[in-house]
Amino acid sequence: MVMAAGRGTRMRPLTDDRCKALVEVAGRPLIDWTLDKLDAAGVEEAVVNVHHFADRLETHLQARRRGPRILISDEREGLLDTGGGLVKAAPSLGQDPVFVANIDALWIDEGEAELDRLARGFDPDLMDFRLLLSPIGQNLGFPGAGDFHLEADGRVARRGQGSGPLHAYAGVQVMHPRVLQGQPQEAFSTNRLWDGALEKGRVFGTPMQAFWMHVGDPQARDEAQNRLGLIRNDISGPV
Repeated sequence: MVMAAGRGTRMRPLTDDRCKALVEVAGRPLIDWTLDKLDAAGVEEAVVNVHHFADRLETHLQARRRGPRILISDEREGLLDTGGGLVKAAPSLGQDPVFVANIDALWIDEGEAELDRLARGFDPDLMDFRLLLSPIGQNLGFPGAGDFHLEADGRVARRGQGSGPLHAYAGVQVMHPRVLQGQPQEAFSTNRLWDGALEKGRVFGTPMQAFWMHVGDPQARDEAQNRLGLIRNDISGPV
């Protein structure tokens, strides 16, 4: 599931004529960075929710020449936020664990691919969610103190409710679709789903090895482009 329906208000003026998913970083729309990562991880089908400049985004997705195959979850009539968007898309998500990815999370893999590590660590008997986490100080575009403590057993706790090192949520998770059962199709945040699973000790985390870039506003977009330019100068071949 690729969360692409938001208005991207913090990204203005870059989103005055397009949705956030189509804002380019280093010549590629954000959604292509995300879909290409999923394709490399072996994802064959992705559900993308649309709302802001939905027609333009659908046209772009139809023109893609590589995987994954795209299914549209249409939120033109009203935004459902992240949790409600997942509930609406649930019939297309199936019964097995799925990636859920924001389109403003960007990184260059170092060694084993981050999505492969995230998926490999998911145990459906123990977990409802496994979150990709960025250690504080190893990221761009995230000025906060952190979202979650990562505990020694791999479980996570909200900031201030744990003892492990603080991390930022890096915008990608593996979710078991069973958490959507019985949830209303209304606008609500994924935080509601996380809170229920946190109470049961069923939210775990995977710390990133790569440098995470949160491309949430124009300044972060420019900083990410600068960093990617430096990376390209240091390696041969395409990033």
